[in-house]
Amino acid sequence: MKRLENKVALITGGNSGIGLATAQLFARHGAQVIVTARRSDVLEAAVQAIGHDALGIRGDVADIEHHAAVADEVRRRFGALDIYMANAGVLTITPSAQVSPAEFDAQFGVNTRGVFFGVQAIAPVVHDGGSIILTSSLASTKVLEGHAVYAGSKAAMEAFARSWALEFKERRVRVNVLSPGPVDTSILEKLGVPEADRPDFLRSMTQRIPAGRLGEADELAHAALFLASDESRFVNGTELRVDGGMFLA
Repeated sequence: MKRLENKVALITGGNSGIGLATAQLFARHGAQVIVTARRSDVLEAAVQAIGHDALGIRGDVADIEHHAAVADEVRRRFGALDIYMANAGVLTITPSAQVSPAEFDAQFGVNTRGVFFGVQAIAPVVHDGGSIILTSSLASTKVLEGHAVYAGSKAAMEAFARSWALEFKERRVRVNVLSPGPVDTSILEKLGVPEADRPDFLRSMTQRIPAGRLGEADELAHAALFLASDESRFVNGTELRVDGGMFLA
């Protein structure tokens, strides 16, 4: 059964990792998928990987004008959206004493400002009864070394979600948070782990996860599919942790 038949879904940062896996899964379930990314080459590759007549729109979520342009494009091509997933994010791991203003601004610019003004611009083109999903992180509530700025940027996003779940209640637009733990490949790339150190890193990381392993992008995609579909129509203003239990450890 295709759970998103005749739905239109927009995923920011849909060119890799969780975003790409989600875009591919949504498309297989019948959605018309739109993805955004900053670089034309990776965006084009993502569109090819997604298939199903997916559409790519290039732009930077930290640029407020980008969101207005995306909203206009959605109106022109499809009339409205059913699903908006604010997934684009950046992570720089640095001890607080060493964080530069530029590094701080970069993370808050994408992870917080980009999400806020993205929803501000896109919400008016989301159908009544639609679904908004914000991709957060385990780091927003569990202290991880060098993650203070990233954690703050994601915690703010979660506060937005709670407010929006009430602000949009007259339109029955649901707003939920997807909170991943460490995901294989993408987390290693972001942390800059050399290939030679990968086995030791994985052993150390998996010891902290009750599930005994890192997550997979496709597992996060299936959680997003639940939040996007009518199966979660009574789920609103919540955080869905998909972290193998690491939050508890």
